[in-house]
Amino acid sequence: MKILFDRIDEPGLNTLEVYERRGGYESLRRALRMAPDEVLKQLMNSGIRGRGGAGFRMGQKISFLPHGDMDKYLVCNADESEPGTFKDREIMQKNPHMLIEGILIASWAGEISRTFLYIRGEYAHQADILEAAIAEARDAGYIGEKILGSDHSVSLVLHRGAGAYICGEETGLLDSLEGKRGNPRLKPPFPAIEGLYHGPTLINNVETLATVPAIIRMGGEDYAKLGTETSTGTKLVSISGDVQKPGNYEIELGIPSRDIIYGLAGGPFEGREVKFWFPGGSSSPVLTKDDLDVPYDFDSMAKAGSMLGSGAIIVVDDSHTILEVMHKLVKFYAHESCGKCVPCREGTRWTLRMVQRIDAGEATPMDLDIMASVQEQIIGNCLCVLGDAMAMPVGSMVAKFREELEAELEAARERAEGAEMGDVIPVGVADEHAGPYPVH
Repeated sequence: MKILFDRIDEPGLNTLEVYERRGGYESLRRALRMAPDEVLKQLMNSGIRGRGGAGFRMGQKISFLPHGDMDKYLVCNADESEPGTFKDREIMQKNPHMLIEGILIASWAGEISRTFLYIRGEYAHQADILEAAIAEARDAGYIGEKILGSDHSVSLVLHRGAGAYICGEETGLLDSLEGKRGNPRLKPPFPAIEGLYHGPTLINNVETLATVPAIIRMGGEDYAKLGTETSTGTKLVSISGDVQKPGNYEIELGIPSRDIIYGLAGGPFEGREVKFWFPGGSSSPVLTKDDLDVPYDFDSMAKAGSMLGSGAIIVVDDSHTILEVMHKLVKFYAHESCGKCVPCREGTRWTLRMVQRIDAGEATPMDLDIMASVQEQIIGNCLCVLGDAMAMPVGSMVAKFREELEAELEAARERAEGAEMGDVIPVGVADEHAGPYPVH
């Protein structure tokens, strides 16, 4: 069943005219005829879990918001910057009104009058489309004072980010939205109690909010029949890397991962096989070809030692070395660390130096033990999960590919010793071992 991607490529779907012709904003009308707690009940019954990475139940998150006459906020996190993730971009580009309708319904459920859409700075084209859609919705009376003749008044502001990975973290996003440097905040207090401008704040991902109109249309209980008991509904999956048909696919949660990688994405190219894969973006612990039959849902991925995360599957075939991928990953997180807390600031940079030491032929097998130990010290000790986002996949790579790393380490030492002695390495041999970056 397709919900979010139902006729997603229909021409003009990004316009209000086509969206309304397909029944757009009927879920909003239905929701406004219900009391906020009735709408919340439908979201609770659906069992939908956040599609941005944490997998927290949306209805439960809304229920944490305090009641009463106060300024409350809803923030849509559209800062899609997790490597390998590009599903939210397609929603915003092709069906922006579905997202806007979801924001408006969720704001009614949470009795929220002020909403914001924080979009990744690099998504300039998608931001332009959203701005046009928001203007159409406002002119049609879906946004503003007492919308559609109801008691609900709501504003919606689009805010463009400046291209920082850290702003995808919800509290870093809030600081950025307030005009500050995007640094994560200490929790507690959590955003539901003290978030944007010190007010209670609901933060949800694009895909999560875009699903809300379908839940109201179908009914929460019917939506919960899709997927598994603890991972209900459908999920957008971004597949990239060494597959024949990369792209975005909508799947029902709980199907075997093999059906996604080989069935939908076509698997690796001829003569190659899956070496390992990231189930939920670059920050998820890697799984190997032996894990391809693990069901693709939140709990099964956790039992397998990884996480569903943002739903971005990155496939790596046997043409790549483990050190090559590790270097690229660690370099990214070291660059994107905001530097606010020591475990992340020092841990990411130290890990990068260790990877470079291995590549330069300066490391010993004992350094791999130290590297694994450092990753364990990073996890759970940072202000936000950026440090964990590097430490979890790196730790899993060391654990699952220890022998290969030791072989690469020894090969690098031999190359370094040969260079010191003036030995000439035949053309092609160095390239075979060195990967895509130079030996230092």
